[in-house]
Amino acid sequence: MDKNLNSSLDNQHRLLKPLYINGLKIENRLWLAPMAGVTDNPFRRLAKSFGVGHAISEMMIADTALYARKKSLYRANFEGEIAPISAQVAGAEPDKLAQAVKFQVQNGAAIVDINMGCPAKKVCRKLSGSALLQDLELVKRLLDSAVEAVANLGVPITLKTRLGFENGKENILTVASIAEQAGISALAIHGRTREDFYTGQARYELIKQVKAHAKIPIIVNGDIDSPQKAKWVADYTGADAVMIGRAAQGRPWIFKDITHYLNTGEILPSPTAGELRQIVLAHLDELYRFYGEYSGCRIARKHIAWYTGGLANSNAFREAMYREETTAGQYRAVDEFLKLES
Repeated sequence: MDKNLNSSLDNQHRLLKPLYINGLKIENRLWLAPMAGVTDNPFRRLAKSFGVGHAISEMMIADTALYARKKSLYRANFEGEIAPISAQVAGAEPDKLAQAVKFQVQNGAAIVDINMGCPAKKVCRKLSGSALLQDLELVKRLLDSAVEAVANLGVPITLKTRLGFENGKENILTVASIAEQAGISALAIHGRTREDFYTGQARYELIKQVKAHAKIPIIVNGDIDSPQKAKWVADYTGADAVMIGRAAQGRPWIFKDITHYLNTGEILPSPTAGELRQIVLAHLDELYRFYGEYSGCRIARKHIAWYTGGLANSNAFREAMYREETTAGQYRAVDEFLKLES
């Protein structure tokens, strides 16, 4: 290899280098966080086109009775995705969680992620998601069961969680130790407790402490909303990867922005109106194809609102757009509005 190329690779920020999870290569260390109702198949593929190294599916509940439901079938659809495919599951019963892990591997997942971070009331009421952080014995049994379920296949099991359930009772250092002992292959940590929900500022100090002691890759999540913030958080915590969620809503090109900044130190300008129009219309085409007429039109609404937030006359446009009941009418309304912006 050319010496100059070698030197260039050596100087490249580690976020742009491959990360190996149990020998499975992930092209870079910019990860898309799993978000219910957002990170579906079309959005994951869009994010990967902008340079995401790894994208995890929406959370799927570990209950075989739900697998055949329409929503579950959409969430478990990985058609056309760039490998490696990662499916996220959640549950509070070890046997059911193990079954869900096996199902997703049979369905094409090369990695299965366990959710112990979701703060939603309807999830926590079932003692799932971040509610599990109140019962570390159950956490251990769940992780042991998930890892053992596919141990003979060598499939990595990863975990996404929070600092703890309550402020003042953060137990992420203990959870990380339990995860390592169980054989979890990588750990993503959101820098808030369940009590915080999404309020206040993400806290990174405990994640830095976890990384200092961990023998597995640590992924930092929470409030990473710019190229500068991505670099600062990665450097401060020493994390092996950064995970971006809400900042990618209506702005999937943030991953391209981060890559450019880490390569050059420069900030890319926002997409032009013409570029934005191309991105949005292409995304709509994918949503309509994937979900069909009725659901496609309705699911697209939130994405259109995110894309157009802050544009001139966007409030009046969105009010009119929400009244559109067909994909053709919605597409035309978006096209006409963004043409005016060009």
